[in-house]
Amino acid sequence: MEAGKMIRTLFAGFFLWATSCNLSLGQSYTFKPLTSGEDASLRGLSIVSDSVAWISGSKGSIGKTVDGGRTWQWTKPAGYEKLDFRDIEAFDASKAIVVNAGSPAYILMTTDGGKNWRECYKNTDSAIFLDGMDFWDRQSGLIFGDPIHNKLQLLKTTDGGLNWQNVSENLRNELAVGEAGFAASGTSLRTYGKGLAWIATGGAVSNVYFTSDYGYTWKVFKCPIIQGESSTGIFSMAFYDNKHGVVVGGNYLKDKENGNNVLLTADGGKTWTKPQLPVAGYRSGVTYISKSVLVATGTSGTDVSSDGGLNWHQLSGISFNVVQKSKKGSLILLAGNKGEIYQLLINR
Repeated sequence: MEAGKMIRTLFAGFFLWATSCNLSLGQSYTFKPLTSGEDASLRGLSIVSDSVAWISGSKGSIGKTVDGGRTWQWTKPAGYEKLDFRDIEAFDASKAIVVNAGSPAYILMTTDGGKNWRECYKNTDSAIFLDGMDFWDRQSGLIFGDPIHNKLQLLKTTDGGLNWQNVSENLRNELAVGEAGFAASGTSLRTYGKGLAWIATGGAVSNVYFTSDYGYTWKVFKCPIIQGESSTGIFSMAFYDNKHGVVVGGNYLKDKENGNNVLLTADGGKTWTKPQLPVAGYRSGVTYISKSVLVATGTSGTDVSSDGGLNWHQLSGISFNVVQKSKKGSLILLAGNKGEIYQLLINR
């Protein structure tokens, strides 16, 4: 049953923190605080529409809005209050799936708006650590986790998340010692179209693993982002289509350094190039707003590009973990530690 439920209602005196960049498109950007006070580090974010969004984080916290972020309803699934839900996938105001980081690993589902949660998967292996989740459609989805015996862990569902099959053997490549994923924002796994998916790794080595057939077969592409230490590599990626994409990351222990921590691809991840002007520091989340406009965020701030990722301009130094745009609209949300959720408004 639902636990820890609370409603955060915005009050009229809430300030707006805004900044404007003199970009070529003449846009200005406003950061609007939507809620605060939820004592959780928020990393999972799924925006269904301009009205409905779900969010998840530490201490078993799961939040939902049905009014575009003006109010939030928080819950902690009974029996799972100590979990760190690093990723969430929402389908509408009723159905959502969450996955936690660490061992034991759980996948929970609600179909009644968060009132009740069903345990769909449990793994008590001490080495299990799930990093991210994404869905191609309402039925088919994929979750990946850190390697066990040098094999990247892959879970697949074909029935909307009710059951998960271990398909790790489909990815035949063994990971290098010290290579793993980052559960920083749930966005180092991305699906696209019918069967395409990319998984990004970091640490000792950074690679991009690609499938075009729903995870049955895989290819591996080298990614020349900063790497070599356990705190470096790819932390997030996004694809606009099957060819054009971006990866961001860096060194989370040195979050103001920006050497070689954002790269672009125009061939589906096979090769990567540096932008002309990079992001301002370590970034754990990136998303496409349109083909030309992208937003990246991290603990040292948020950047925007208005030319497809070639040049980046810092908008703010506010710390966030994740940024996402609505699947069916224009709502853009960012979330971070201490329950902070902001809306990013783009003014033309």
